[in-house]
Amino acid sequence: MNTEKEQNRIRLNKYIADAGICSRRKADELIDQGKVTVNGVIATFGTRVTDADEVLVDSKAIKPERKKVYLAFNKPKGITCTADPKDPTNVIEYLNYPLKITYCGRLDKESEGLLILTNDGDIINKMMKASNRHEKEYVVRVGRKVTKGFLRQLAEGVYLEELDVTTRPCKTFATEDPNEFRIILTQGLNRQIRRMCEALGFPVRGLKRVRVMNILLGNLKSGKYRELKPSELNELKKLLKGSHN
Repeated sequence: MNTEKEQNRIRLNKYIADAGICSRRKADELIDQGKVTVNGVIATFGTRVTDADEVLVDSKAIKPERKKVYLAFNKPKGITCTADPKDPTNVIEYLNYPLKITYCGRLDKESEGLLILTNDGDIINKMMKASNRHEKEYVVRVGRKVTKGFLRQLAEGVYLEELDVTTRPCKTFATEDPNEFRIILTQGLNRQIRRMCEALGFPVRGLKRVRVMNILLGNLKSGKYRELKPSELNELKKLLKGSHN
């Protein structure tokens, strides 16, 4: 018969994610690298813990944040999606938020726009998992005049030789600017839009994410953040209902 303590145990990767350290996937990597200990013992996959256990990540004690935080941030160019304190451009130190949070989905250093940050590990995993096909929208500026054929090729999928993969079909739209277009992805490959455009001979000159699911960048100024409105968060959770984590 399970004791109350046993019933309160949660998976170690979720415990780490709820502490705002990183996503569950990254937590699994840290566990695999032997960087996580529980009560002085190197942790293994599937380990379950409670608040009474001493959990250390890279020799630093962690505890899950009980207050859940959900932020929309307009990331400027030059800021890196990393928590590495050795990187002077890391996004966590740039925000200097009083609670531990982590980013949900990367934007490369040269890109700007909407970045969601939170200490809710479940939401991070559901939003990031590619198989859930959640939308992210971008405005892209390229070094040549955008053509209908170019937009059609992007929408149908582009073979990326470096990654040996053909991108998932997506939606593309022309804008009033002849060198600009909008694209909606349900995939998150490394530097995907830049690779797609370059493969078709259209080098990217500017890239901004303007939407993640129902969350809009709107008129949020570069370098500033705001808390998600209750209505936004409620809608987001509805959209994530049934998503795998």
